[in-house]
Amino acid sequence: MIDLAEAQPRGADFTLPTARAPRPPTETAELSAEILVLKRRLNAVILAHNYQVPEIQDVADFVGDSLGLAQQAASTSADVIVFCGVHFMAETAKILNPSKLVLLPDRDAGCSLEASCPAPELEKLQATNPNFYTIAYINCSAAVKALSDVIVTSGNAEKIVRAAPADRDLLFVPDENLGQWVMEQTGRPMTLWRGNCYAHVEFQRDQILRARAAYPDAKIVVHPESLREVRQLADAVCSTERMVTFCKSDPARRFVIVTESGIIHRMRKECPGKEFLCAPVFDVLRMPTDTCRCSECRYMKMNTLEKLRDCMARRAPQLDLPPEIITQARVPMERMLEISARA
Repeated sequence: MIDLAEAQPRGADFTLPTARAPRPPTETAELSAEILVLKRRLNAVILAHNYQVPEIQDVADFVGDSLGLAQQAASTSADVIVFCGVHFMAETAKILNPSKLVLLPDRDAGCSLEASCPAPELEKLQATNPNFYTIAYINCSAAVKALSDVIVTSGNAEKIVRAAPADRDLLFVPDENLGQWVMEQTGRPMTLWRGNCYAHVEFQRDQILRARAAYPDAKIVVHPESLREVRQLADAVCSTERMVTFCKSDPARRFVIVTESGIIHRMRKECPGKEFLCAPVFDVLRMPTDTCRCSECRYMKMNTLEKLRDCMARRAPQLDLPPEIITQARVPMERMLEISARA
């Protein structure tokens, strides 16, 4: 393994936004109507990650996880892709649609995983072993994708690692927790890059145990970017998309969701009659509390309905990449999509 000093996410030199008061419903409706007009005018498609704020999810054409969003980006016939997520996701859309205009509401919406794995440092590590087969979690920069053999998401990582060449030494970047979980599932040894998602490593074992004690009838559903001590307490370890399908099909009526809290909005819409609780927001009185923001990614929440409207009206910020990066990064992206499509 390589142990790097912790890097700061893109835009770490600015002050992170604090939670704002809810917008009046009439204002939300007006902004949403403006966005729909702009969407028709631009022939745009709006893609939103599961961690986006509810009003953005509600106006999006597609809400999903990294794999689903990549597939939608690859198949869209729209002239403009508006990506409500973080910076590397907009890069992914541009890699798969080099001729299309890709907009993102806030250019500074970054990712601690992306920042933890600079391409020059990865290239140095790769040079130490010509037999490395580099498997990159999609939460990385376009430059890192361009250095990789295949891309994975949390939803397809196990399948793609099983398909990796048996005679190669596997290098998994940048999330060590996801990589560790994939090794547990597949038995394939891998060198793990020392990176993590700051929002997911905030979940701790004692918080999950408190949730279990407070709600013994609830299923604990954990994202694989979480620490092993947390994953070991789960009833299910799932990607965000798999979390939704698991909760739909499982007979339990109550779930504690151990990932970014934005997904709760979608779960409540798609699983009516079931109760969803965020971890780790529990107090000693066994009541949900909003004093801990560990389950909220500040970078995802930098996108707002106003910024979405404004980026479409201005056709900016635009996401552009050097042509050589697009060409090189497209190969492992398409390899991921091809392997994911196999029966």
